[in-house]
Order: sequence, then C-alpha cells, then structure tokens
Amino acid sequence: MNNLISGIQQVGIGVPNANEVWKWYRKTLGLNVPIFNDEADAKLMTGYTSGEVRRRHAIMALNMAGGGGVEIWQYKNRVPVEPAFEPELGDLGIFAIKIKSVDVPKFYSQLGNTEFKSSPGNSPEQQPHFWLKDCRGNLLQIVPNDSWFRPNGSLTGGVCGAVIGVSNMEKAIRFYADTLQIDKIVYDTTGTFQDFDFLKANRQTFRRVLLRKTLGEAGAFGKLLGSVEIELVQVLDRTPRKIFEDRDWGDAGFIHLCFDALDMNALKERCEANGFPFTVDSADSFDMGEAAGRFSYVEDPDGTLIEFVETHRVPILKKLGIYLNLKTRKKQTHLPDWMVATLGWGKVKD
Repeated sequence: MNNLISGIQQVGIGVPNANEVWKWYRKTLGLNVPIFNDEADAKLMTGYTSGEVRRRHAIMALNMAGGGGVEIWQYKNRVPVEPAFEPELGDLGIFAIKIKSVDVPKFYSQLGNTEFKSSPGNSPEQQPHFWLKDCRGNLLQIVPNDSWFRPNGSLTGGVCGAVIGVSNMEKAIRFYADTLQIDKIVYDTTGTFQDFDFLKANRQTFRRVLLRKTLGEAGAFGKLLGSVEIELVQVLDRTPRKIFEDRDWGDAGFIHLCFDALDMNALKERCEANGFPFTVDSADSFDMGEAAGRFSYVEDPDGTLIEFVETHRVPILKKLGIYLNLKTRKKQTHLPDWMVATLGWGKVKD
C-alpha cells in the first residue's frame, strides 16, 4: 500500500477547562459532534509527562461538513503549564491549526469586529485567509478548501492542516513529504510576508513551504477528513525556541497533530526506515470507553509530536450501544456516505 495515512483525524489541545473550550469550538466553528467525551489515565504517555501517569478528560469533536476534529484535553490531576514565553512564528512546534472554510470572506464578516482576528490577507498561493484566536488564545488560520463531505450550512468545517515551525527545512520535508507523503509542494518561498502582520512577524525573514495531500480513494473516513495541508515555516534571522520547552505533553497549547492511519505496521516500518521510529505504540488496541483503536506517536526532526490512530471502533449512538466496528473490515476504500453520516447522530445542539 502506497498511502499509509488518509487525512488529519484531530489536533490535540491542552486546556484547563475542556467543556468551556469545546463550547467555543461548537458555537464558532461547528465542531459539535463528539466522538468521545470521557476520562482515563494516559498510561502510555509517561515518556512525555515527566514519568507520571496523568489522568485526563478528553473531548474529541467533529464538524460533519468535513475535516479533522479537535481533541480537547484537560488534566484532572495537574494544572496545565502555560509557556514561559510568548511563542513566535517560526518557533518549533505546532504554531497554528488550519480550519477549512467554504467562503473565507463571508466567514470573516460573520465574526464581526473583534481584536482576536486579523485583517484578511492572501497567501503566497494568492488564496484568501485570516488569523483567528480561540477562547484560549490559540491561533487558527481560516483557509479555503474544496474537499467537503456534506456541507451543512456552516461556513467552516474542521481541521485541514497546521502551521509548524521547523529549524531545518530539508529535514522537515524529508519527514512530512517523503515519510508521510504529504508531498505536493504548492509553494516554497523565502522573504518577508505581509500576511504575517497580525503575528508581529512581517519584518522577519522566513522560508515557508506549503505541502498538500489531496483526497484519495483510501481510508474508511477519507472523504470526511478530506485533503491535508502542512505549512512548514523556518525563521532565518533569529534562533527559534521550542514551543513546549520545559513543558509536558498535555500542557497548554497544541500538543499533537494526529493522522488517520491505514496500516499501522507498514507505517511503523516506513517511519523506522526513514529514521523516525515510533516513540509510543499501543501495540494492539486502546480503549477510550467510547472509541477504540491502535495509536502511536513519532517525533518530527524538531521533536513535534505526531500521532497516528488506526481506528477499530467508533460510537454512533452510545446510549443505545450502537457502534461502527472497523477492525474486521478488509477494504481500505471509503465507507458509504450514509454510514459515515451516522456519526452525526450524536450532534450537540446549543
């Protein structure tokens, strides 16, 4: 199998108040379908949690129009540590996530006047976009996208990518393009950029590379998750810092980027062969109470945590004990649209 991942399944966000943050994402971005909402101990993550087992409350939610979800994490036995400095564009790690929109200018207008959004701008691809801060101050980039599952009247969908700070562009491309096969280079440009003005970075020099992977035929949820774009940003006139410097996984901010894995064993072999071994592997199957599968983690060349999840079971109507079981499924083609749409039965209405 050539394609070992389909789309972005979710982005992990460490917060002190999971329910409040999810309410913002529901109301603002339509991420109102919970795939799971439960508590558990993160027993396999002690390598990233100072050797301690941390208990967490996690909510993963989707927008059924299409795109990946957000996985909002709140530690139950630890107050999440904020960064000791204000991360700047080009610092190492997930700086922002990309949220897909059917109409960027219209959504910009819908938000009204707020200090938490930038002026509209154009990317080097000459596509409209703008920056928006969530209720915790995490950065989102609202971008156009043409891969949709079922447009539902919302001007936005879910996560379609991320802006990631890197220290060495060639090494980063070897990981994201060569290993993960997000390999279409949309642009590779160096200079100063007006669309970075809101980030107070328009006077700094960057090399920015946009990688894209379009919707393929593989992956049970491939049509729902849609295309992927990763923008790698290297600052050239200062030394970047790690966004999670001296902090643990689960602390405040974007803690990981998770891809939907199609064949975990083959993916593990490819990552190892390219010099990026798994650092965590649930090996058989994890159980989130409502969802189950196999998960693993790998680090990009700068230590940014990338998660892979091979889904075995997802809830449709938990109250009635109705689940979608994929573990015995032999095909890697898309599930029928009607079957994927049943995930939306659990939609939360505010």
